[in-house]
Order: sequence, then structure tokens, then C-alpha cells
Amino acid sequence: MFDEIAYQEALDYLYSFVDYSLTRSFRYAPEKFDLGRMHALLSLLGDPHRCCPVIHVAGTKGKGSTAALIASALQAAGLRTGFYSSPHLEDYGERIRVNGVNISHAELAALVEEIKPSVAKIERLTTFEITTAIGFLHFARQGCDAAVIEVGLGGRLDATNVVDPLVSVITSLSMDHMNVLGDTLAKIAYEKAGIIKPGRPIVLAPQREEARLVVEQIAQERKAPLSEVGKDYFYAPWSHSLDGQTFLVWQASEQALVDEFIESGGQAPWEPLRMRIPLLGYHQVQNAATAFTALQAAKQQGLPVSEAAIREGFQKVQWQGRFEVLQRNPILIVDSAHNQDSALKLRLTIDDYLPGRPVILLFGASEDKDIRGMFAELLPRVRRLVATQSVHPRAMDAYQLVSLAHTFGCPAQAILPVEAALAAAVDLAEREEAVVVAAGSLFIAAAVRAAWQTAAITNVKHPAGS
Repeated sequence: MFDEIAYQEALDYLYSFVDYSLTRSFRYAPEKFDLGRMHALLSLLGDPHRCCPVIHVAGTKGKGSTAALIASALQAAGLRTGFYSSPHLEDYGERIRVNGVNISHAELAALVEEIKPSVAKIERLTTFEITTAIGFLHFARQGCDAAVIEVGLGGRLDATNVVDPLVSVITSLSMDHMNVLGDTLAKIAYEKAGIIKPGRPIVLAPQREEARLVVEQIAQERKAPLSEVGKDYFYAPWSHSLDGQTFLVWQASEQALVDEFIESGGQAPWEPLRMRIPLLGYHQVQNAATAFTALQAAKQQGLPVSEAAIREGFQKVQWQGRFEVLQRNPILIVDSAHNQDSALKLRLTIDDYLPGRPVILLFGASEDKDIRGMFAELLPRVRRLVATQSVHPRAMDAYQLVSLAHTFGCPAQAILPVEAALAAAVDLAEREEAVVVAAGSLFIAAAVRAAWQTAAITNVKHPAGS
């Protein structure tokens, strides 16, 4: 039987390198983010990043959901599909998946041991760079037919930007990591657009004008064919509930037919493609439309993926921690919103799915985030705040969150640890017939999911009255 100690030793080894996700502040500079190191490491490993066609996904928000939708569709098409994403929610193996299955602890530990001699030959490698190389190596060993690679941070200097993608994708851009990527949307767009490769198709989600112009210019300079959602492909929500939602998607050339369909009240002989996704929120419709457009571009490049496969893959996609309904009585939702733009999307989704329902916000965030901006979007919609903090070293002090919430006129209390905060929030929701929404960071979403799962298991083992 595999010894879990070997897995823990592998994680200790990975975390012994510089891990910028745990660093309170750092500068996104060539001396720290040097693609030369990645190329050198991958060369020693036999260039596993060239093992199969790649769809490369960058963005501020929605890149994980979009990448998950693409990967699910490719798998439904019968392609053995690698999916690399970060960070993980509960298990490090979530970062490296093949056909939806995490790399096992034994496989991860074995690959760490295998690459140690190569890693030792290259100076200043980071945790993310080594993990990315392991991901490529795993996909090559597993005989993947295609891989979906999510950018870690930025794009231009990200460790994943060694790939020569079949298609590149840029999802919604907004202000985040300003100390790292730049203090304007144009600067952030420039960094994200660094994944655009000469002559390779690029798919762009709807953007604010400032960002769109930057991406369009870089695509033109690199002669990369550009497909824009909202210009070349259109989408519209159709129906939604807490169980999922449907949406329509069509090409610009079909607009006249769509107009006829709408004017007929949906009774016209032709109708646009209708898809269903379990992911909730209008922003997920935009992500799905972006994924659909990317898959059309990949199909034009020779990747065999049918409309039926896309439909099946979208309907079966699993992507946890994104307006995820954990329970219904009282309703408990976890979301990974961690900047002002995603907080706005969260508030709009709450209003859309739970109109008029009072909300208990269970909140924790990293101290380098725009917490005031998130509060400006969320607190006017919240009855009270339960502030907490994860064990992450960048976590904002819960009592400071309470003080900031009070400046918005919102009742607030700090409760630690997360398990106690969750129990208190659920108790408040039961007494006040409210909804609990946990948000502020992916770390809080993960901690709340874990605490909820533990509580659920405990309740099963020790039912009331036993």
C-alpha cells in the first residue's frame, strides 16, 4: 500500500521552493518570472509540454470555469484530456487532472522523485514552475490527446506560457493583482495578452473597451486570428434555477434568424443552439459562450469535437466553489469571489436566484485584495457579516474586517476558526430565515466546503437524538 508519508514529503519538497501564492507582496519581474527556467527544465524532461494540442486560458475572472467547460467538452468528445488549473480547493492533486480524475498521491510523489535531479540543475525554480512541469509530464505519460492549461498569474511571464497552443483564450479582465500586473486595465490586458502566439487563434470574452483595444492590437501585430464573444458569437440566457441554467448561443451570421426566433416567441422553425450548464450566474453563461467559441476555433484547427459533445460536456461539467449550493435548508452557498468585479457578479447572482432573501455573509479575504471594493458591492445586500479567516499566511485579520464592515454600517462579528464561523452563520440563517453566502477568497471557499463536509459526516455518524 502506498505510504501517504511519501506524498506529504513530496508536498514539503514542492513548498520548499519559492511559492509566490504565499508571499505577501512581490514584483512580477523577469528576474523572478523567467520562462528560460521553464524551457530549461522541460528540455531536461523531454519537452512533455509538446505531447498534445493545448488550449491555453488566461483571464482575471472566469478562466477556471471556462477551462473546466472546455475540458469537459473535449472529454465528452472521446479525447483523453489533461486539465491543469490552480490553485486547488482541497487537494493538491486537483491541479493536475486527466479526464476529470486528479493525479493520485502516489503518482505525484513518484513524479516529484523523478524530476528532482533535473530540478537540482536549475537555479531559482518556483513551486508553481515545478508543479507545471509535473503536470505536463503527467499528461504526456497518460497519453493525453489534448490538454487545457489555465494560466496561474498574468500570462506573458507565467510558467504555462511555454506552450505553443492550438487556441488561446482570454476571459473577463478586471482590476486584480495590481501590485503585480499593473495599476490600469490596459496594463493588465497587456500581461494577459502575452499568451497570444503568432498565427495562433485567440478567443476573447466580452471586455471593457480599454482592455479589448489592447488585446486586439496585440492580436493584429502577431497576425493571430481573433474571435470575439459579443461580436463574432453571441449568447443569451434562457432559463435558470438553483439546479442549473440554459442559454442560447449563435454566430453573428445567424442574427437575422435569431431575431425571427425571438419575435415568434420561440415558435420559429429554426432556433439557436440551446445548452445547459450546472454552473449558476449570468457570468457563467458568458464563460460558457467563451468556451463554446474556443471549441469552435479548436475544431477549425482539426480537433474533433462535435456539437453533441459540447452539449454533453457542458451539462456534465463540475467546478466547485463557484456559487455552489452546498445545502438547501438553510441555503448555504460558497463562492470564490475575491475582487470587486467578482463581488459585483456575486451580488447580481444573489439577486437573480434569491430575490429578496436576507443574506448572512460569511467572509474572509487575503489582505492584499481590494476588500473595501468587495464590501462596497456586497454589504448593501447583506443583513449581517460573520468575519473569519483561513489559515493562509496572507489572510486578513477577522477583527479588522469587522472594523471595516462597521464603516459601511453593516452589523458584523468576528468568529474563529472557520468551522465555528460556519456553525454560527448557519444558526443565524435558521433563526432569521436567511441564506448563508461564504465568499472573499478561494481559501475561504475551500475551508467552508471542508468544514461543511466534516459537519455533514459527523451528523450522519451521530444523528440527532442518538
